[in-house]
Amino acid sequence: MAREHRDDDGADATGGDPAGGAGGPVLNGVALPAIPAPGGLAPRGHPPQGLTPAGSAESAPFASFAPEGFRNPADDVLTEEAARLVAAAPAANTRRAYDRAWKTYLTWCAGSGRTPLPASAATLASFVAHLAGRGLAPASVEQALACVLSAHGRAGLARPHTTAARDVLRAHRRAWAGAGNTVRQAPPITVEILRDLVHHTPADTAVGLRDRAALVLGFALMGRRSELSALDQEHLTFGPRGVEVFIPMSKTDQDAAGATVSVPYGSHPQTCPVRAVQAWLGELHARGLTGGPLLRPVDRFGRIAGTPGWAGRGGPRLSGTTLNQIVKDAARRAGLADAERYSAHSLRAGGATTLAEAGVPAARIALQGRWRPTSPTVHGYIRAVDRWRDNPMGRAGL
Repeated sequence: MAREHRDDDGADATGGDPAGGAGGPVLNGVALPAIPAPGGLAPRGHPPQGLTPAGSAESAPFASFAPEGFRNPADDVLTEEAARLVAAAPAANTRRAYDRAWKTYLTWCAGSGRTPLPASAATLASFVAHLAGRGLAPASVEQALACVLSAHGRAGLARPHTTAARDVLRAHRRAWAGAGNTVRQAPPITVEILRDLVHHTPADTAVGLRDRAALVLGFALMGRRSELSALDQEHLTFGPRGVEVFIPMSKTDQDAAGATVSVPYGSHPQTCPVRAVQAWLGELHARGLTGGPLLRPVDRFGRIAGTPGWAGRGGPRLSGTTLNQIVKDAARRAGLADAERYSAHSLRAGGATTLAEAGVPAARIALQGRWRPTSPTVHGYIRAVDRWRDNPMGRAGL
């Protein structure tokens, strides 16, 4: 059984925080079990501020320290505004994924009579074995384990030892691979395939213009679904050489520092990302949509989200699911084999693969696609190209 690889906006198993759950204080959107602060006391030598002994406020500048061993219950309570901002910190997909994992963990703990927090090393290992026994993919088990460990950190608890849990997960990975399971990669969309997709996408309808822009811009940006969905018209700056696209936030930029990606004019009219985006913008502006989301839903009557009478559902932006469907529909129209295997990630993978074939250094590919410089994903694309370009058997004379 194959599992689809998700590199774009799927949940990050090593980042973010759990979301959801039941009972107890809410931390980062997570309802943690009600537990006291570790030890119930402030650190020795550092009593909490905020309580001033009677008659001493004017005479001693540091008299606001409470007696050693005393802690005001309010010290461990987030304000409403702080709780809102903390809950909004991780990406939405991460919160949803951790919500599922956290609820699964709480249910399993309740059913097996174990304490969720703080968890023992044996509890962690047993929980991992439980998930493996349910047939979850190793990546999903890894994510659930990360969720539980993150909950400990958010609750101010020391993380339990994970050696046994990691051993269980390692054994599960071997068994998973031995059973014939693989991580299914979305096939890359090369420039030749992209031209075929665009050729079979109409240029005389709102849906067609939007889909062309999504396909070509997604390839040129090597964009994640979340990045494409979040683009606004205001993020585009056109110039004589092409368009500069501001990416406000990405998977590797959770602090939202932002990145500007330069996209030059293309040499082929049908796959020129600048012209494709300008054509779609022309349609938006003609409908009175001169700002806001770039890639918008279009209803079955050809009306664009944000215009009078729009009969669609959801918000004014394309969802990641719709972006995937755009690619699959284009692949079917073009008659590609295994059209269902293509997804929005195929555009990202195809852009990286094409650059690797052109000999572009890994660091430049990573910068254009907003990967970390040491990302194994980028180097995986390069290795896939090098397996053929530098294959020594080509000189064997077979």
